[in-house]
Amino acid sequence: MPTSRTAAPPARQVVTGPQVHQRPSVAPAVSVVVLCYNYAHYLPASVHSALSQVGVEIEVIIVDDTSTDNSLAVARGLAAADSRVRVIANASNLGMVGTFNNGLAAATGEFVIRLDADDLLTPGSVARATALAEAFPEVGLVYGRPVHFAGSEPPTHRDTARQWDLWSGSQWLELRCRRGVNCVTSPEVLMRKTVVDRVGPQRPLGHTPDMELWMRIARESDIGWIGGADQAWHREHDDSMSATGLDVMTDLHDRTEAFEVLLTDGHGDPRENSRLLMLAREALADEAIARASAAYARGRGGGAETDGYVAFASSLGVDLDTLPHSASLRSAKRAGPSRARFSPGLLARLVADRLDRPRRRREWLDRGI
Repeated sequence: MPTSRTAAPPARQVVTGPQVHQRPSVAPAVSVVVLCYNYAHYLPASVHSALSQVGVEIEVIIVDDTSTDNSLAVARGLAAADSRVRVIANASNLGMVGTFNNGLAAATGEFVIRLDADDLLTPGSVARATALAEAFPEVGLVYGRPVHFAGSEPPTHRDTARQWDLWSGSQWLELRCRRGVNCVTSPEVLMRKTVVDRVGPQRPLGHTPDMELWMRIARESDIGWIGGADQAWHREHDDSMSATGLDVMTDLHDRTEAFEVLLTDGHGDPRENSRLLMLAREALADEAIARASAAYARGRGGGAETDGYVAFASSLGVDLDTLPHSASLRSAKRAGPSRARFSPGLLARLVADRLDRPRRRREWLDRGI
């Protein structure tokens, strides 16, 4: 009998055909909060990607976090050229959380988008997202597939929504706990402002304030996903927040913090929160055990790396012996660091994991999870 960690994902409602609209019937007001810190060279393209959206009424709020380049001057130039652009200049450096929250407090739209100044919205993405939100008022967050790219020019994108996937917030949140990972980048998200007002702004977390906010919204409302179209371009470069200061152990600790903060904040049903928190801890502990096993397979077992993963898993208060990857780690330890790569138990698990990767990636590309 499968454990809770391996149970099939919860069912979702799928909408296809003529019910999938590309634009809302009435143009809603949408606030795009653009976070900027030393991104003067990216800022104009990011703002233009928002201002050029069709079928919606856009306001852009640029929040400059005491940039040391000419970002603020560029931002003010954009505001002078288009009355839909406003600029907020932080008095001191607040980081990404405080910067977004300042913009959120100034937002007047029915919907809000958080956009880093190095990222871009694809043409028509806001209309596609608000069309779903209009059709299903109980949905508080809409997202879709982001296209990750490097370089100066974004690649081609898909521009027609073919499918809407609708999840109850509780189902979507449980799946996040079972997986222990964030399936949303950031620029592809549209939030309903009334729901954000109820759940509150971002919380001061290391690298996971977005992830925690998405899950907090799921606790309050349903979640919608757009299939068939690409909703944003996420730029990969050496100076991005995601590329600096985030090693594997930091990522594990930060994701753990997001679940802990969310599920111990005193909101929601205490028993359900405890159940979900245990699911998340098991998923994160198993990921750490899997990474330790993989290190053994690469000849790096028995040192600080594998000890660190095991110590992290042990700190979460779960029964490590019941985790899916525990048997492969035991097999590797029995074989020893020099012979672990030849351990049948470890090799079998690694092969199974490798074969499962295409399915998991396809699940994310096709269903947003």
